Amino acid sequence: MSTPLSHEITRLLRAWSKGEADALEKLTPLVYGELHRLARRYMAEERSGRTLQTTALVNEAYLRLAGSRQTDWRDRAYFFGACARIMRRILVDCARSRKSVKRDAGFQVELDGDIVASSSAETDLAAVDDALEALAAIEPRWARVVELRFFGGLSVQQ
Repeated sequence: MSTPLSHEITRLLRAWSKGEADALEKLTPLVYGELHRLARRYMAEERSGRTLQTTALVNEAYLRLAGSRQTDWRDRAYFFGACARIMRRILVDCARSRKSVKRDAGFQVELDGDIVASSSAETDLAAVDDALEALAAIEPRWARVVELRFFGGLSVQQ
């Protein structure tokens, strides 16, 4: 569904692509709420003891976007898809970093008695990312659909 706001976002994205200096400044307040919603959706899948907060994820994604050399922001959907990928990459990098620290911690744990499974339904973002990359090697479009549905929160119609 196209709205005047989505047309304005697309116009500013194209202006930014053409190098207009103030376009990004005008674009930011228009997209911040949607970026924050995307970040909240991602963070809901994260483990409970995370150190990265929703606003920090939005800010990190914004910094990467502002510094990107993207030259062809086609439209609003393309932009938010890129934002979703950037946020996913940030979280995957954090998850892999946490796993690396755990692996290199230099201690052993002995399990004695019953093993208790966690009751939380946390998502292993590194495993999801690996699966998406494997799917993209076979069917790139399917991987894109899964990415936008799972991470971007888009409906089937969108």
